[in-house]
Amino acid sequence: MARFCVFLGSREGRDPQYLADAQRLGDALARRGHTLVYGGARIGMMGALADSTLEAGGEVIGVMPDHLVDREQAHHGLTELIRVRNMHERKASMAAHADAFIMLPGGIGTLEEFFEAWTWHYLGLHDKPIGVLDSEGFYAPLLSFLDNTVEQGFLNARTRAEVLDATDPLELLDILEAQLARPR
Repeated sequence: MARFCVFLGSREGRDPQYLADAQRLGDALARRGHTLVYGGARIGMMGALADSTLEAGGEVIGVMPDHLVDREQAHHGLTELIRVRNMHERKASMAAHADAFIMLPGGIGTLEEFFEAWTWHYLGLHDKPIGVLDSEGFYAPLLSFLDNTVEQGFLNARTRAEVLDATDPLELLDILEAQLARPR
């Protein structure tokens, strides 16, 4: 089975569907035999995703810089908590442990992690599928913006097509599993 790195908020957001979708994704990852790789927090959507994965019998690998562990944000009930020195090491470790990437609703950290993983793909540093969960239309403006970057000549259509998206967590998981099953 695969290891899915999920980027998402350490807050819950205003729409309860964001949290529900994170929990559905965690449950599905575990039930399908996948491992969750994420930022290691016990709070917000991050904590809900980890808890739902663990409750369904799945394995969860958290990666967190020491300064955040020390601020008591770490989830200490994980299968494995990897402590790193800084945010750069966190992203590198998460990517090294992942077979695919998923972005759920979140803030600037979530966006930064997603764009770096996508940039690494573009540069040929990995060939791992990348998905965006457009829960309740949260990422619709971003996806539209990305389409506009193609229309305006700043991004080629093939690179844009590498970002897969769906509005339902199970549908997105199906799409990414199909990508992982393709010969490379």
